[in-house]
Amino acid sequence: MAHQVVWLLPALDDLQAIGQYISAGSPRYASIVVQDLLDAARQLADFPLMGPRVPEWSEDEYRQRIVYSYRLIYRVRPPRVEVLAVLHGARLLPETHRDRT
Repeated sequence: MAHQVVWLLPALDDLQAIGQYISAGSPRYASIVVQDLLDAARQLADFPLMGPRVPEWSEDEYRQRIVYSYRLIYRVRPPRVEVLAVLHGARLLPETHRDRT
């Protein structure tokens, strides 16, 4: 059974900020990166546990996908997968992202 993939508003804001930042140097590359992040999230509908656990958090429900140098952080709560954040891999993952709703 496919899960419903839900992007939380803060995660959509993250995605938009990443697209805008990359677009300043290359609009074409920005489009590719954003589309690949969206595709990675879409795959979670059928394979919600495909990403490894978030190393900063010990719970199994928090997982991540790495796309280029970005971390797509998500929470598995059947029948939903909630995309919590998208951030550059060099950034620290704030604890507050765990409680996004």
